[in-house]
Amino acid sequence: MHIEEFIKERERQNAAVLDFSGNVTKRFFSLDTQCYRDGALPVKTKELIGLTASLVLRCDDCIRYHLLRCRAEGVTDAEIDEALSIGLIVGGSITIPHIRRAVDGWKEMAEKKLSL
Repeated sequence: MHIEEFIKERERQNAAVLDFSGNVTKRFFSLDTQCYRDGALPVKTKELIGLTASLVLRCDDCIRYHLLRCRAEGVTDAEIDEALSIGLIVGGSITIPHIRRAVDGWKEMAEKKLSL
């Protein structure tokens, strides 16, 4: 799925989930938002951590989301490379297909100047 399609589909699905769900899910979504705000760690660092964790957990949707947020926070190619390298070391070779898609997505975002 291309990045623009991902953004639209994610927004549509999030709206559907929030419309359908009760307080537990809504509170979890809120907690997720609050966790990534500036604090002792800057947002940029938190997004890189989120990217690395998502890679280790092999969640392509999460990887795409954090790549978009990293782009918005001004993360460099070198910083993405290091974050993906840490994910590879922690997660092992099974993360390689996800790294391929992550790099593809990162390049697409750069070409189209996309971010969240």
